[in-house]
Amino acid sequence: MFIERTSVGLDVHARSIVGCGLDAVTGQVSQRRLVPAAEAVLDWLRQLPAPVAVAYEAGPTGFGLARQLRAAGVRCVVAAPSKLQRPAGDRVKTDARDALHLARLLRMDQVVEVRVPSESQEAARDLVRAREDTRSDLMRCRHRLSKLLLRHGIVYSGGQAWTGVHETWLRGHRFAQRPVQLTFEAELEAMMLTRDRRDRLDKAITEMASDGEYAPVVRRLGCLRGVSVLTAFGLAVEIGDWHRFTGATIGAYLGLVPTESSSGAQRSQGSITKTGNTHARRLLVEAAWHHRRTYRNPSAVMRARWRQASPAAKARGHAGNHRLHQRWQTFLARQKKPVIANVAIARELAGWCWSLAVIDD
Repeated sequence: MFIERTSVGLDVHARSIVGCGLDAVTGQVSQRRLVPAAEAVLDWLRQLPAPVAVAYEAGPTGFGLARQLRAAGVRCVVAAPSKLQRPAGDRVKTDARDALHLARLLRMDQVVEVRVPSESQEAARDLVRAREDTRSDLMRCRHRLSKLLLRHGIVYSGGQAWTGVHETWLRGHRFAQRPVQLTFEAELEAMMLTRDRRDRLDKAITEMASDGEYAPVVRRLGCLRGVSVLTAFGLAVEIGDWHRFTGATIGAYLGLVPTESSSGAQRSQGSITKTGNTHARRLLVEAAWHHRRTYRNPSAVMRARWRQASPAAKARGHAGNHRLHQRWQTFLARQKKPVIANVAIARELAGWCWSLAVIDD
């Protein structure tokens, strides 16, 4: 509930901040263009009728401003940009109008708030997302290299690609034309450097996951098939506080629920919403494929993970593995497309992950 006298909207950019304060008593509107520094914002806020509440949109400038304002005793709300309500006929967009719009929404309690992570949580998230970017870069490097060879009629048929044997096979290629040889060497070098960078990040994440604030959650999530250390750490970092959700709401947060357009007696559902955290959603979708295989006796890898978790987490993970495989069998019996069935499994997997994350050891 909004209880402050003045609501302030900030339109934050890299080189400037435009602020707009709305006095709920007098209706007076105050505007100011500021330098992008918390001290300058606080100096201006002290000139407004107290108490003051502030809102600004989440963006590339991060959460540093929100942390500093909260440390100074100012209530600061970071708004989700996709949830901001805008009039359909509003065709004029300026920094000042955006700031005033935020101030009005804050005054009416119509701002959907984004959770502000701590500095350590944001640092861990940066590491996870750096690894995700490196994974994408490595995929593109491998794609360019394989397609370069394919254009010259060279196709690998010696088993699994991108292994040590495959790398030895790649290094043995020589091209008669020097430009092609230089291109091949450049693409191969880029692929190997990117792979080494990924391996270094994997090692760093594994060390953080084994001994840190996320270690208990990572061990519990590892009781599910398809949720390795990297996947569990990524989910723990991206979602943060699992207690914000329930087993029924976490799927919507991750964008794994279907879109809907219903009116009266008609109900129409479409593809998933794909809102929320993209990285966490991709991790769950990839992990869901592992539950398609028959689940009878746990593998040696799964038993090793279970030894690190509590008996309650082990029992919960075992039940989840059985349940998710049964769901796969149900979808296949109904002749559902595997990609559609897998997304449904990922939505249910999110609920099982939540139940493990909040369980008491």
